[in-house]
Amino acid sequence: MVGKVLIANRGEIALRVIRACRELGVRSVAVYSTADEDSLHRMLADEAVCIGPPPASLSYLNIPAIISAAELTGADAIHPGYGFLAENARFAEICERVGIKFVGPSSEAIARMGDKATARRVAAEAGVPVTPGSEGLCAGAAEIRQVGAEVGYPLVIKASAGGGGKGMRVVRHASEVEAAHAEASREAGTSFGDGSVYVERYLERLRHVEMQVLADAHGNVMTFPERDCSIQRRYQKLVEESPAPGLPPEARAGMIEASAALVSSLGYEGAGTVEFVYSEGEFYFIEMNTRLQVEHPVTEMVTGVDLVAEQLKVASGEGLERSGMQKASGHAIEFRINAEDPRRNFLPQAGPVEFYNAPGGPGVRVDSHLYTGYRVPPHYDSLLAKLVVHAADREGAIRRGARALDEFALVGLETTLPLHLAVLEDEEFVRGGVPTRFLEVRELKIEKGLLRFAADGAPSASAT
Repeated sequence: MVGKVLIANRGEIALRVIRACRELGVRSVAVYSTADEDSLHRMLADEAVCIGPPPASLSYLNIPAIISAAELTGADAIHPGYGFLAENARFAEICERVGIKFVGPSSEAIARMGDKATARRVAAEAGVPVTPGSEGLCAGAAEIRQVGAEVGYPLVIKASAGGGGKGMRVVRHASEVEAAHAEASREAGTSFGDGSVYVERYLERLRHVEMQVLADAHGNVMTFPERDCSIQRRYQKLVEESPAPGLPPEARAGMIEASAALVSSLGYEGAGTVEFVYSEGEFYFIEMNTRLQVEHPVTEMVTGVDLVAEQLKVASGEGLERSGMQKASGHAIEFRINAEDPRRNFLPQAGPVEFYNAPGGPGVRVDSHLYTGYRVPPHYDSLLAKLVVHAADREGAIRRGARALDEFALVGLETTLPLHLAVLEDEEFVRGGVPTRFLEVRELKIEKGLLRFAADGAPSASAT
């Protein structure tokens, strides 16, 4: 087992890794910016090193500072969490060169799957279904129009180096290609430093379903029950659940087989997620995230597997105790509680947490870095907490989720708590199997002020 792990991240994921380290008897090192001096991850780690000022580019994305902190403290491994440097192939390669174990796949695997166009080709070579589209990058509008003539419209132009909806444009007619390509390429270049794009057929009504995988250096692969991540806003996930409601058994089996085949073809090591779109009985590969996902607790709740502990064991050279498909027990739903005001077009929030009390009780888990008096800085992602509920079935999980959301007390900032309550009361969501465009309708209702709030400003359980 590795002896000391530096966590190159912040917030709730840094705390999550610290807790796993403590249970395994591994010492932890936190890095923090000056904006996070009062953070829980700095306080709870065995050691802590300040790596720079608030801007992420000068701290959490500062590779020399992070490597120096690891060498200064004698850390023999670095866990990147998610976001920041978690899928940075150059960072992983530097760790390899200086002899610090990167808790994740090799830099080569990250590079191959980090480029979305290359990932499509690798997946296709492994026999994984991919959405009809370009075979590689599209150099210009003419090539995109050629793809459109071959596979039909609408098309979606996507940034090869990115994700999260940046550098993405939907094109419904050949006449729109020129402007859409210019916009997508420009946004991709600004966001990711790489303006290259590829093209896929755009599926109008689809679900986002993903498969958690875990592999060791000895060729063993574990696959886990799928997660449905279709509740999204501007391609950002807000609610995730497992198993996916109403997913046909043959589609589930196909995704499991495809995910295992892709991982095996890569010689992959560590945790990862193979993401698919599902539409009208067909599924297609869209990308692979070569890291731990925000929504990993959903999988942990339905399988009882500690994914972070398994990551650390694999990084230490240990083999997986089990392999193959892991069975789901019950149903779990995760709600991302973000510092955003759903009544004001999801305006980001920052400032002091005047009062904080997380819900509890059977089947309720909250991963958060908040405490009363903590000041949420404006420099980073808006995620404040992840509320995860588990019950024997989906109906029970929905009831438990409504109870826990109503019990969640967070005063001082506007959050997405009322949005989640509204989702749970929606008849289409309760039926299950909603498409990724579901929240476009909900956003309209929120903007019209149909969410109801208690007199003190706290979300009411009857929000709709």
